[in-house]
Amino acid sequence: MEFEGQRKGEEVIYVFRRHIFTAIKGFLWFIVVTALGLIPMFIWPDNGQLFFVWLIFVGVGVLGAAYSWTLWHFSFYIVTNQRLRQVRQKGLFNKSVVDLELGDIMNMSYGVHGLFATIFDYGAILIQTEAGDLVLSMVSHPEVVYNELENTWHDKR
Repeated sequence: MEFEGQRKGEEVIYVFRRHIFTAIKGFLWFIVVTALGLIPMFIWPDNGQLFFVWLIFVGVGVLGAAYSWTLWHFSFYIVTNQRLRQVRQKGLFNKSVVDLELGDIMNMSYGVHGLFATIFDYGAILIQTEAGDLVLSMVSHPEVVYNELENTWHDKR
């Protein structure tokens, strides 16, 4: 795999992203808007034209869900033999990129907190540097990702 900004001799080792639950707002939006669109059909059941109003509500719900999924899908982490790159999509036209050199990492740890995090296997990875801490929150399969990061970090040292 290659990515924009990749350095000469830099190899991608691992790519991961946040848990799909980070896109749950879009799914909830779809359910709420679709349900709201049903209310007029219950109030005036004899009006067949309200079905088309409901379809508009469904369309708005789909757009909201697609927006949320897009933000999740285009936000990811890339681990290379030189650095960790965090790419976060913050809007349709808003993206931020943070690079952390593997040599700058002082310590790493991870945690899975709570019933849902345990059941659905997501957690946080804390990366400590001299400049400050980088928290990777809501990471899918945090133990696997942590072990991959740890192995890459130790190979670099």
